[in-house]
Amino acid sequence: MPREITGFSNPLVKQVRSLREKKHRRASGLFLAEGLRILTEALEAGIAPEMLWRTPDSAEHPLVQKLEAVAGETFVTSADILSKLSGKDNPGSVVGVYREFATPLAQLDRSVADIWIVAQALRDPGNLGTILRIGDAVGAGGLILVDDCTDPFSVEAVRASMGAIFTQSVALASWAEFIAWLRSGPGQLVGTSLNTEFDYQTPRYAAPTFVLVGNEAQGLPGAYEADCDLLVKMPMRGKADSLNAAVACGVMAYEVLNQQRRGGK
Repeated sequence: MPREITGFSNPLVKQVRSLREKKHRRASGLFLAEGLRILTEALEAGIAPEMLWRTPDSAEHPLVQKLEAVAGETFVTSADILSKLSGKDNPGSVVGVYREFATPLAQLDRSVADIWIVAQALRDPGNLGTILRIGDAVGAGGLILVDDCTDPFSVEAVRASMGAIFTQSVALASWAEFIAWLRSGPGQLVGTSLNTEFDYQTPRYAAPTFVLVGNEAQGLPGAYEADCDLLVKMPMRGKADSLNAAVACGVMAYEVLNQQRRGGK
């Protein structure tokens, strides 16, 4: 049976609200997701919430009922308390608490997809979430986060992913670990960089293609560029010298996908 929570000072409200901070996510192994669309994406991926928080007026919604049927615990509370949990003025009718997950690099199966995305020292959670969404859109195998990236389980990254956090494999690794793993099997590493004259539409990409994007402000370190099989850049015909990291990732991912589509005809 659902439990009713009415007070802002309830210890459970404070506990769940603390998951907006990385240190509490790491300590508990839990993270927050908000909104019926994202929670439904998780459900369709076979992932149930440890806790489901919902408003009283959402009880009859068929998707909420499906979530409640598989949730570890369900709590009924006000929209104001849901807003306090998520930090968003309008979080929708549901908030879920999920167990953090990450796939060890050694357990990734590169044969399941022809496109993979690798991000190095990515700092913006909105970019990270958008890149997860791009990966889902192009059918990527997953996202490999290299070095000190922003937390993929932050509220902001999960929100920006629009549910793709639940559909994409996520692995964490150092650069040395990633390169050792990559070179242990097939895979072409393609870095986006300003330090090349190679147009991104010129090469024929080999599957599986690992699309590598660097830090938003600094790009890829020179030593990392040297480890790439290929460096490419997008033409910039205006005054800007580069694209946003997530936008550049999307352009590259769709170029790789379109080449694969044309090759399959």
